[in-house]
Amino acid sequence: MIFSSISKLLHICHPRKLFIMLLCLGLMLYLYATYATDQIDKEFASVIENDTLTVCKENFSDKRQFVYVPQDPVSNIVTSTTQTSSHVEKLPKIYFVTPTYPRREQMAELTRLGQTLMHVQNIVWIVADDSESCNPRLDTLLSNLGLPYIHLSSPMPFMYKSHKSIPRGVSNRRAALSWIKSNKITDGVLYFGDDDNTFDLRLFSEIRHTQKVSMFPVGLIGDYSISSPIIKNNKVVAFFDSWPAKRTWPVDMAGFAVNLGYLAKYPNATMPYKAGYEEDAFLKSIGLKINEIEPLALGCTEVYVWHTQTTKTKAPLIKVAKDTLKNSKSNLMLLLTTLSEMGVNHFSGSGGVKAIVSRDGKSKSLISWAH
Repeated sequence: MIFSSISKLLHICHPRKLFIMLLCLGLMLYLYATYATDQIDKEFASVIENDTLTVCKENFSDKRQFVYVPQDPVSNIVTSTTQTSSHVEKLPKIYFVTPTYPRREQMAELTRLGQTLMHVQNIVWIVADDSESCNPRLDTLLSNLGLPYIHLSSPMPFMYKSHKSIPRGVSNRRAALSWIKSNKITDGVLYFGDDDNTFDLRLFSEIRHTQKVSMFPVGLIGDYSISSPIIKNNKVVAFFDSWPAKRTWPVDMAGFAVNLGYLAKYPNATMPYKAGYEEDAFLKSIGLKINEIEPLALGCTEVYVWHTQTTKTKAPLIKVAKDTLKNSKSNLMLLLTTLSEMGVNHFSGSGGVKAIVSRDGKSKSLISWAH
């Protein structure tokens, strides 16, 4: 029957016509493969033709009057409110990058965040707005706060708006990276802080002394309500995050800071338009090794940054026994106990979301890892 069908097809289609049909089919497959590869290359390219960046305003004038008096974690000395400007300038500068987009809560959340940053010395706030044009209302808000700031307009390329998982904030962070590179800034520390995050002021005193890459826990993340490095003997050995997804670096965007001198060694450092993998790809692009990570926040036992949102979410239950946490001999026992006391999450050996540990893109249960 097969031979009969082939014979009929050959009878209907002249060999020359059949050859032309196969040739056209092959050409179509080749063009499709080329297009797909090109799309992947565009997604991960450090600069793509769809990226746009407008510098709306640069204001380096600092007109703040400090209320919070920070404690220097190096010298352990509380600085005076009457300290000279030269002393402040000696502190490593923090470049705090905030992606934002027009919505009902935008100005309210930026006001809340901005009034936190008003208490942080030697900081530049880079606010990148996902907007086609410069928003004068936003510029007025930033100007009134008195902070040194950079206002960027960085709309998401249209081609990514139709994706099932929209890569929010990527065009904004890429614009900030582009601004830093174009201005050849190699002194200070880079940090990505979303406009709906909540910060403990101790975070800034610690991250400004980052030598390469520092990491710390982020609260209210995922099914565990926490994303954190796992620490043993003051070293990062693995990661505790409810969505490992075979990522080498299963961390939240607010969970790390990067020294700009170290970043400058990687001129192609970037992050892709791939939702959920922005942090992983960025940290890979700067050649990070796990033994180079500097754990902060009291050995990753405290939470200095929270991924707060305007939605109400029930505190999750994590399936892990207290004995397992003790056997891990890591920061997790103290970290999870503290969060449980706060009502952020709870843990039990009898039920809940399975506790997973990740390293090098591989995951295993916390119970087997601890033993």
